[in-house]
Amino acid sequence: MLDGHERDRAARFVHDTDRERYVLGHGYLREVLGKATGRTPASITFQRGEFGKPVMVGTSLHFNFSDTKDAVIIGIANSELGVDIETMARRVDHVCVAEHYFTPEEIAVIASSADGKRQFLDFWTRKEAVLKASGVGIMDDLKVLRVDAPRIEVRIAHGDFVRMAAPEYHVRSFAIGEAHRVSVASFELLDPRFAEY
Repeated sequence: MLDGHERDRAARFVHDTDRERYVLGHGYLREVLGKATGRTPASITFQRGEFGKPVMVGTSLHFNFSDTKDAVIIGIANSELGVDIETMARRVDHVCVAEHYFTPEEIAVIASSADGKRQFLDFWTRKEAVLKASGVGIMDDLKVLRVDAPRIEVRIAHGDFVRMAAPEYHVRSFAIGEAHRVSVASFELLDPRFAEY
């Protein structure tokens, strides 16, 4: 049921497990979008934005997709949104990575946290969710996107982000079980049933 773009991308994966995760995840995405729109999964067509973010053709429904080594998350809304999921099982030197990509304030919060890795993953998924909601995706300097405060003042000067992003985003982070951290970003207020960060 995947389209040519998806099949080409799947073929470029070096490792079978990565290819299988991509095919299964994008097949599942088509199943979910098919249910939401009343279409068959194979009939869904996508256009891709300037930086590759897919948009469904023929509907005002918005979606976003993220995967990690052992899970996928799909967000569907009536406005632009971004979602990101990470697994607590991921091996990462969160202190070293934070020094390269996080603000001094975020680094201080991670250092003082009882669970630095969880805090790191919350911040990482929040950054990715905002960038995905904007349609720009990962930028070179994530240090200018601060996500540790209830009200975020965006200091991004990246021309494409300034041009494409909403004036503000509402972001929520939460756990799915013990193993996964998830963040959702939208320029519309998120359902209060999502846990406040």
